[in-house]
Amino acid sequence: MFIEVFAILLSLGLLIFLAYRGFPVIVIAPIVTLLAVALSGAALLPSYTEVYMPNLANYIKTWFPIFILGAVFGKLMELNGATTAIAKKIMDIFGIKRALLATILACSILTYGGVSLFVVVFAVYPFAAAVFREAGIPKRFIPAVIVLGGCTYTMDAFPGTPQIQNIIPTNYFGTDAYAAPITGLVAGSVIFLLGYLWLLRRVNKASLAGEGYGEGHTNEPVINPDEKVINFWVAIIPLVVVVILNFVFTKTSFAVNHWYTPEFLEETFNVQNLSSLSSTWALIVALVLGIIAALFINIKSFTPSKLSSGLTLAASGSLLAVFNVASEVGFGNVVKTLPGFEVIRNAITGVSSHPLISESIAVNVLAGVVGSASGGMSIALEVMGQHYLDLANSMGIDPEFLHRVASMSAGGLDSLPHSGATITILAICGLTHRQAYGDIFVITIMKALVAFSTAVILSLIV
Repeated sequence: MFIEVFAILLSLGLLIFLAYRGFPVIVIAPIVTLLAVALSGAALLPSYTEVYMPNLANYIKTWFPIFILGAVFGKLMELNGATTAIAKKIMDIFGIKRALLATILACSILTYGGVSLFVVVFAVYPFAAAVFREAGIPKRFIPAVIVLGGCTYTMDAFPGTPQIQNIIPTNYFGTDAYAAPITGLVAGSVIFLLGYLWLLRRVNKASLAGEGYGEGHTNEPVINPDEKVINFWVAIIPLVVVVILNFVFTKTSFAVNHWYTPEFLEETFNVQNLSSLSSTWALIVALVLGIIAALFINIKSFTPSKLSSGLTLAASGSLLAVFNVASEVGFGNVVKTLPGFEVIRNAITGVSSHPLISESIAVNVLAGVVGSASGGMSIALEVMGQHYLDLANSMGIDPEFLHRVASMSAGGLDSLPHSGATITILAICGLTHRQAYGDIFVITIMKALVAFSTAVILSLIV
C-alpha cells in the first residue's frame, strides 16, 4: 500500500511543482494523472478515457457558462469605464487620510458585484498607487490591501456573492449562493476587521519609522487628471443588476426553479435534482442582464474593434481558466479510484469525525496545494463531497453549513506564493514576493484561521 499512496503524493507534488514553474496545468494534469495510475498498477487508457475525460467534460459543461459570462461582464465593465469610475469615486469619497480603507472597499464593491479579481486589480491599482503616494503609505502594502478587499470576504464569505468560489458548492450540496447567510456575514466581517486592523497597524508602524511611498518602483501608473469618466451612479448599475437579480432569481417567487415543472425537466431533460442547477441558472440570467446593462450604460465607448478584441480576450481567458480547473477535477476523480486514495481519505477524515472540520481542512489544504481556490475546492468536493454530505445528513447538519465552510476554506491558503492570483497581483503592482508577500501571507493565514474557527464553532452548535 506504500507504493499506491506514494504514487498519489508524487503525482500531486509534481502537479504543484510544475504549475509553480509555469507549465500549463491543462497539459501537465493528465500526465501526472497517468503517472499515478501507472505506479498504482491500474489501467492507463480506461482511467484516461472513461474517468479523467468524462469528469473534465462534465465540469466544463456545468461551469463554463459562469466562467465565460463572468469574464465578459468584467471585461465590458473595464472597457466602458465603469470599474475606473467606481474606483475613482470611492477614493474621492474617503480621501487621502483613509486611503487604506478606500482601496479595500473599492475592491470589495467590485468583486461582490461580480467583476473578476484580475479586472479589479487593473482598475483599482492606478488609483491606489496615486493615493498611497500622496498619503505617504509604502507601495508594498497595495497587494495585501487588494487581496483583503477582493480575495477574502466578498469572494466566498458574504452570502450572495456571484464569484465562482461561492457557486461551486451549490452543485454538490443542493444549496444556493445565499447559504448560511448569518454565518457568512459574521465570519466575513471578522475577516475584514482583522485584516484591516493588521494593515492599519503595519502602515502606522511604517509611518513612525519614516518610511514613505518609496522611489524607483517599476510599473508606476500614469493617471490623466483631465480624463473623463462616466458618472458613478451610472457605473454601478450593472453591478446592482447582477446582485439584485441574482437574489430575485434565487430567493423570490420569480426564482428560476419555478420556471419549469420538475416533471417536465425530468421527462424532457432527465434533470433529477433541480436544486443543484437553480443557483447556476439564476446567476446565468443575472449575468446576462448585467452584461446588457454594461453595454448600454456607455454604449458610445464601444467601437467594433474595441468590442471584438475585448470579447476575444475575455473568451480566451475564460477558456484557459475553466480548462485548468477542469483538468484538476479530472485528476482528482482519477485519484479517488486508486487503491492508495482510501488511506489518504482516512487520514484526512481521521483528523476529525465532524464533517465541517474535516471539510475545512481538506479544502484549505488542497486549495493551497494547487494554488487555486476553485481548483482546490473542486478536487476536494469531487473526491469527498458526497461523503461529507452523507455524514452531515446522518448527523442532522444543514448542508448550507457545508457550503459556507467549503467556500470560505477555499479562499484561505489559495494565495500562497505559487498561486496564480498572487503572482498576477504582484506583477501588476510592479512588486516582488520579497517586497510585498509578507503581508499577503498574514492575510492568507488570518483567512484560513477564521474559516477553520468557523467550522469548529459550527461543529459545537449545529
